[in-house]
Amino acid sequence: MRVADVPGLPGGVAEYFEGEGIEELYPPQGEAVEKGVTEGSNLVASVPTASGKTLVAQLAMLSAIADEDGDDKFGFDGDGTALYIVPLRALAGEKASEFEAFEQFGLSVGVSTGNYESDGSRLSDNDIVVATSEKVDSLVRNGADWIDDLSCVVADEVHLVDDDHRGPTLEVTLAKLRQRVDGLQVVALSATIGNADELADWLDAELVDSDWRPIDLKTGVHYGQALHYDDGTQAELSVGSGSQTAAVVADTLKDDGSTLVFVNSRRNAEASARRLADVTGDTLSPEERDRLADVAEEIRGVSDTETSDDLADAVAKGAAFHHAGLAREHRELVEEAFRDRLVKVVSATPTLAAGVNTPSRRVVVRDWQRYDGTAGGMQPLDVLEVHQMFGRAGRPGLDPYGEAVLLANSHDELEELFDRYVYADPEPVRSKLAAEPALRTHVLAAIATGFTTTEDSLHEFLGETLYATQTDDPGRLQSVTRDVLVYLDRNGFVEREDGGALRATATGHLVSQLYVDPMSAATVIDGLRAAARSGAASGASDDAGTADSDGPAGFQPASEMEADSDLPEDATVDPSPLGLYHLVSRTPDMYELYLRSGDREQYTELAYEREDELLGSTPREEQAEFEDWLSALKTAKLMEDWASELDEDRIAERYDVGPGDIRGKVETAEWLLNAAERLAGELDVNCATAVREARKRVEYGVREELLDLAGVRDVGRKRARRLYDAGIESRADLRDADKSLVLGAVRGREATAERILENVGHPNPGMDGVDADADATPDPEGSGSGAGGGADTGENQANLGDFS
Repeated sequence: MRVADVPGLPGGVAEYFEGEGIEELYPPQGEAVEKGVTEGSNLVASVPTASGKTLVAQLAMLSAIADEDGDDKFGFDGDGTALYIVPLRALAGEKASEFEAFEQFGLSVGVSTGNYESDGSRLSDNDIVVATSEKVDSLVRNGADWIDDLSCVVADEVHLVDDDHRGPTLEVTLAKLRQRVDGLQVVALSATIGNADELADWLDAELVDSDWRPIDLKTGVHYGQALHYDDGTQAELSVGSGSQTAAVVADTLKDDGSTLVFVNSRRNAEASARRLADVTGDTLSPEERDRLADVAEEIRGVSDTETSDDLADAVAKGAAFHHAGLAREHRELVEEAFRDRLVKVVSATPTLAAGVNTPSRRVVVRDWQRYDGTAGGMQPLDVLEVHQMFGRAGRPGLDPYGEAVLLANSHDELEELFDRYVYADPEPVRSKLAAEPALRTHVLAAIATGFTTTEDSLHEFLGETLYATQTDDPGRLQSVTRDVLVYLDRNGFVEREDGGALRATATGHLVSQLYVDPMSAATVIDGLRAAARSGAASGASDDAGTADSDGPAGFQPASEMEADSDLPEDATVDPSPLGLYHLVSRTPDMYELYLRSGDREQYTELAYEREDELLGSTPREEQAEFEDWLSALKTAKLMEDWASELDEDRIAERYDVGPGDIRGKVETAEWLLNAAERLAGELDVNCATAVREARKRVEYGVREELLDLAGVRDVGRKRARRLYDAGIESRADLRDADKSLVLGAVRGREATAERILENVGHPNPGMDGVDADADATPDPEGSGSGAGGGADTGENQANLGDFS
């Protein structure tokens, strides 16, 4: 089918696509059009990676918001909105950038991924909105009126409804949108899965289920000295004295191809990249070396950690690693250099297979097993996950073909890998909704938003979910839902009125809007109430006060907690930062750090040393929850170190984490402390100031005296400390500061000094004729008198907010 023949498209759109080189539709795209995707029909497209799913979405969205009256010169009337739901923040930016091409038609594109308390009113003027499923869920909770104007919603990577953590939110969000918006068109894009027909039945959708790809994909297994392909052929590929992975990468480089290597851990990704850099380094041209040197320098500037240096060293030789422990800027620089064919090989954990656009000539699945804590050992990867990795092989328009190979060490393993992955079909996608952690937040949200008002209507709504269409035991969902309602009632989030009506309390409304797990809210409420009852941290600073050993245990299930309204009136509760960091680290919304060998003894000792600061009583050492309690303490100590200006590289080394892990913990702590501050106000517990200070300190990564300075845009933690040491101790001081002092404190960077002074409102921020004060210029071997110490190599690292 020709693009010009697609029905329902506004004028000029077909010509635009033709100008981009898209004249003929791929077969799955043509089938989608034939099944009505541009005429309002719901559609599930289950097709391989790089087979044109995004164009199907674009055709659907553009036709859905087209001007039906024909009175707009571009063919759009602005009466409808298209929503594109993505699973990852990184994908949101990527897709929004793609869709910005349609702004030439007078359309506006908006993107939203964070700030879960916002109603997203700024998005109401956009014709196309890109957001994560969590953000869309929060928009519905916070009363975004423009949701009612949706004409089309696209769910990308919809097979992720099978994910234990994120799947239920996507499932419930789609169910809510379908019930709320009459005539809403739903387009669901999926990888090739085993039960696409069930998704189509759930969404009342047409189905396009295809294995067509624009370029050939050969799959197989390397064993011995040969590649064994799925069609029965073989190709010689000698290993020699090196590893199988190195041999495959070297062979790919002979044809100027790139390779993605998937491994099962961060450590393995980094070690593999170091080794493969020796393979790629000798193949680089002088121009490539120069360009890679520039990329490596950018990478070093992202953070002053060993991880950053290791990545830069590998990139300079044409190799890289990619995992969730990297900062966002790290990952983006690697992805861009790989797409530009500067980086020849990337060793990655499966994060890179989750939808980010990074195809390569060859994919090597080196590790087909990974550690599963629930199983107590190594477990094989799912077929669907491995096939997602396979799908990254072959770049349309760049590669004549793609190859995806696994590695076998024996003939038995060769046969096993063919049977398990090469010849196997992907597993069916199954809903993960019928679990209490998933239902807690969604049941409360349904009641708080008035979506359901009785238990019967709640069960009726849940009956419209994927789980309800798949289950053979409908009573299970009802049983778990009843348990959740009891939990929410006992914790004061929901009330049952006469006649059986369900109503959210003021606290329940707030918890839903804050987008925290009700168990997280109950844990925070319990901790704040315990502090208020005992006066545990009254008047405390970083040294804290006394604890009430009779208060509720920190890990007592919220369903067993008793509300205590008998709190001291007008009592000021001033918990320490560590106490608050530990409180939010105990919640299910925080991913705690693991206890390593020797950590139990270390953090048990710390718990006794600083028990007066910790909110609520400590579980006994023989109790099962004590281990989790210590993990939360370790996580809290990382945050305290960051807020005490300890250098990032020392934190990374001390806790065995990457810069992305630090960022993740900090962002989650900010979010949960904001929720704690709001809940303290709701409970009339007078600790909002202490909570706000702890939140700001972890946000900026500074001690208390730097909070005012660090809040100035472009200052951040290290520059704030240098300015403070130069005698500039506040915004007011900075606004009236001697410019030579400021220039010296920022190491002579005139543009940086000007931006900072502009941001603080200096009457004359220009740096013409200004010389840096030598006394304010930091020693290159140190970072001034701040508590962090260490080398000041991270000039570009203002604070972790720069990574978000």
